[in-house]
Amino acid sequence: MQTITIKTHRRNELIDVTDRISDAVSKSGITDGLAVAFVPHTTAGITINENADPSVVHDILYCLETLIPHSQRDFQHSEGNSDSHIKASLVGSSVTVMVENSQLALGTWQGMYFCEFDGPRTRRLMVKVCK
Repeated sequence: MQTITIKTHRRNELIDVTDRISDAVSKSGITDGLAVAFVPHTTAGITINENADPSVVHDILYCLETLIPHSQRDFQHSEGNSDSHIKASLVGSSVTVMVENSQLALGTWQGMYFCEFDGPRTRRLMVKVCK
């Protein structure tokens, strides 16, 4: 297993981590198998989506913030980050990608994004590559 440190800069942010996860696959020495990326935080997540047009990231963040604004009168969690927990639950904490010939088997337009919903922070992303 390899741990990647990610520094986020905004409360809500999607960071393309495709290259970092690809590096972890290369370092593993495994040519064919599965790569699992896991985020061990309750207010962050990971997703796979288009990485060719940056407006997709904007639109995802815009939609999540519109659907789940930071402050809502009826939120009860005392830390004031209920929206972050909800967004992280919707996005999910892990993704699994096939590895073929030492490469992530992503689609042409796909990238892997670390999703920050309670930043800025220093976060961890754990990557395990298995046969």
